[in-house]
Amino acid sequence: MAGLLVAVFWAILVSFLAVVLVRLAQTLKAATELVANVTEQAVPLLGEASATVRSAQSQLDRVDAIASDVQEVTANASALSSTVSTAFGGPLVKVAAFGYGVRRALGRKGEAPRTPATVVVGRSVPRARRGGWRRRGGKD
Repeated sequence: MAGLLVAVFWAILVSFLAVVLVRLAQTLKAATELVANVTEQAVPLLGEASATVRSAQSQLDRVDAIASDVQEVTANASALSSTVSTAFGGPLVKVAAFGYGVRRALGRKGEAPRTPATVVVGRSVPRARRGGWRRRGGKD
């Protein structure tokens, strides 16, 4: 009877291990198929990524060339600006000062000459303003 009992338990254990091994085999087969599918899709994707990186590198090379050209143009514009400032700055200031002097001279042409300030014991007394206290809001 003990031998029969051991044989039944042995048969149940073997059948349980057989089921586990069958399911493990199915899982390994599914994993193999999944890896194969990922490999099939990853290889073209990696090729496209490599092409994209090469394209980006060529675009960066072009941008670098453009940036160096812009830097050169900026340096040339700065040199030109300082040359123009040096060449025309002084004469333009003189012309502007001359024009200002002429405008002031023509503007005073119709005015009465100003009287010099009165000197009282080493101090000068300020001149009376036109309009005087009326301008400042005083009473009549």
